Amino acid sequence: MKIEQFQMERMQSTWENIVRFNLSESGVHPLAIGELLSDPSEREEFFGLELGYSQSNGTPELRRAISALYEGSSKDNVTVTIGTAEANFLASWMLTEPGDEVIMMLPNYMQLWGLFRSFGAEVRPLHLVEERSWSPDFDELRSAISPRTKVIAVCNPNNPTGAILSDAEIDVIIDAARSAGAWILADEVYRGAELSGEISTGFWGRYEKLIVTSGLSKAYGLPGLRIGWIVSTEEFAARAWAYHDYTTIGPSPASDYLARVALRPETRRGLLDRTRRILNANYPVLRQWVDSRGGQFSITDPKAGAIGYLKQNLGVESLAFVERLRKQKSVLIVPGEHFIMPGFLRIGFGSNQDYLRGGLSLIEELIAEIQ
Repeated sequence: MKIEQFQMERMQSTWENIVRFNLSESGVHPLAIGELLSDPSEREEFFGLELGYSQSNGTPELRRAISALYEGSSKDNVTVTIGTAEANFLASWMLTEPGDEVIMMLPNYMQLWGLFRSFGAEVRPLHLVEERSWSPDFDELRSAISPRTKVIAVCNPNNPTGAILSDAEIDVIIDAARSAGAWILADEVYRGAELSGEISTGFWGRYEKLIVTSGLSKAYGLPGLRIGWIVSTEEFAARAWAYHDYTTIGPSPASDYLARVALRPETRRGLLDRTRRILNANYPVLRQWVDSRGGQFSITDPKAGAIGYLKQNLGVESLAFVERLRKQKSVLIVPGEHFIMPGFLRIGFGSNQDYLRGGLSLIEELIAEIQ
């Protein structure tokens, strides 16, 4: 199997810890361990952990905590993974054979795009339409669905647009999947990061052939724990655990413990409240900056996530602009080319405000220099 390069992650992995201002990140500023472990007894227990092999599919306690987020599920519906990225990898690996057809929402986090194609599937797009506030083009879905469709893959809330599917839109996607007997793979890692403060409707409990992937990176501000999960039927979760034996084996006991703390109901509420406070404080900074640029950018307000997806009118290709920005100003953002959408830029606004303003100021400097 030959894989195609995952352009955005290759760029981020190379530069995000080197540049002065990393505005390519799609989550909020991460917590420190000391902020998560505020109870002295928890700290004592944590520092007493032995760093051996933990339960490879997640401890029963962690899987129960995750299943509590999905009504009607149990720990046997859950496989813990190393981030949502591994959850998506395992699901696509398990589902895809050469010659399969897959329908995938675009724009999207492009990991699954590369994986499905590398596993030999024909991937057909389901585009979100900017003029409809990034709602899906259901005429395109109806044209793409066929008896050979194996999977419909969605990201909801969406990366990079911040759009959220309505209940009616979810129902249309489910009806299409059911008509073909296809699986739905729903990446829901941004659920909980809604600016409104109301957690959006997910796919769980509405369709029988469903895989939900998620994790603690985006809505919780805990990307360094590398804790994600698959929630599906008991049979699929058990198979995912077996595939997991070939990849990362399992999470570290330290991450498993900290994830259990994070998912305690009162702690979880506090983490999600923190995320929403950051988003609602910072998005107006980005929006005001966009509005002040005299038509150089436009944006549809995101409903979730710490990312703004800007349409740019700078007279230069987005990828070229991003490269110059990194080299000349040490600021990293994401070009629309990484979402197969030239003419757009993705800017993260989940950092502290001084950091965000500093990065935006340097973007202004580069624009002034090239115009």
